[in-house]
Amino acid sequence: MVAAGHSVDRDRWRETFDGLMARVAGRFTRVEPRRRARAFVLGLLSDLPRKNCWTIAEHAGDAGPAGMRHLLRKAVWDADAVRDDIRAVAVERLGVAEAILVVDETGDVKKGVHTVGVRRQYTGTAGRIENAQVGVFLTYTTTVGHTLIDRELYLPASWTDDPDRCAAAGVPEDTGFATKTELARRMLVRALDGGAAAAWVAGDEVYGAASALRTMLESRGVGYVLAVACDHRVTTAAGSHRVDAMVARLPKRAWQRLSGGAGAKGHRFHDWAWITVTAPDDAPPGHRWLLVRRNRRTGELAFYRCYSRSVVALSALVRVAGRRWTIEEAFQTSKGQTGLDEHQVRTWTSWHRWTTLVLLAHLFLAITTAAERAVPAPAGLIPLTLNEIRHLFIRLVIKHVDRPRDCLHWSWWRRRHQYRAQQAHYQRQVDQEP
Repeated sequence: MVAAGHSVDRDRWRETFDGLMARVAGRFTRVEPRRRARAFVLGLLSDLPRKNCWTIAEHAGDAGPAGMRHLLRKAVWDADAVRDDIRAVAVERLGVAEAILVVDETGDVKKGVHTVGVRRQYTGTAGRIENAQVGVFLTYTTTVGHTLIDRELYLPASWTDDPDRCAAAGVPEDTGFATKTELARRMLVRALDGGAAAAWVAGDEVYGAASALRTMLESRGVGYVLAVACDHRVTTAAGSHRVDAMVARLPKRAWQRLSGGAGAKGHRFHDWAWITVTAPDDAPPGHRWLLVRRNRRTGELAFYRCYSRSVVALSALVRVAGRRWTIEEAFQTSKGQTGLDEHQVRTWTSWHRWTTLVLLAHLFLAITTAAERAVPAPAGLIPLTLNEIRHLFIRLVIKHVDRPRDCLHWSWWRRRHQYRAQQAHYQRQVDQEP
């Protein structure tokens, strides 16, 4: 189908979806849960205003939600093996060019006390302490695209110290307390051992402060750019100091204006500086730095601990720091497009299965977006985005509308409007940036 000079091959999209479901089919022991999982993923990709077992079952044409609940609770299938398939497909379809693993957590505000992992804790989703459930996630990102490839549910000590509560929520008996950084370490080891040959790892202050996590990456020769707090201490040739105190001594010539990557409203320019960090005598070989980012308007500072087996340019560290945002975008799209935070499940098994199927749905959108972007967009249009591809997939494949030409016309109109806005933002940045 062609509209305004751009072709959309819905048969290819359908084949991509069917191929992805065929890839994980062997993880289901019977045909019934395999078919139900396919319908479940289509429900996650649909435009349902709210996604749970009730609405997804209705979307699939079931008489009630029992079948979808059974898929999440008791059906025989291996969610961890599906997770491994997701990682393998991501590496195959998104490639390994400048591959980076990004780790971060996200919380879902929940009511009550019986849902697994829920307690009053800080969550960035709400920006405050709330009754919430927190998961730690791993994103695989390359120059082609990015997608979530792993997940771990964080269980607070109030849960692991209460065996009866854990048993009621189906938590395995051998599950002990693990910090978010330990969960991140497990996912990184799985990814690196499982074929995700990433050269870099990025993360926020929670993970930058974890010396054990940094040591593990250094022992494997994997570079990292991990954020740290302003009161973090590092050792240089001049001794041990707080990072904010060290920055105050930097001369003006130490700062360079560099872009952390292109955004919707232009390049993300900041002032950057770096300081060589001294490692202990028994540390693995390599080079270590403190990277500092300064906002060009407000002067706000951000700090990063960095490591690389070989010497790299400042611009390489800046690129890695700038790619950490991909996990934030993955959270946004997986919640807004595939229902990551909309589950109404209470048990350990159901949470992992729901989240795995969400990751599978998001992977489909990510690899389809990457394939479409391999062909340059027509003049005057932005490339097809993940959100736009889902919008078209719903209408052209799931609903199979009678007048696809109208859908494509509106897609072209939106992309043309977004292109004009993008060009205006970039021009404004050129005019205003010093």
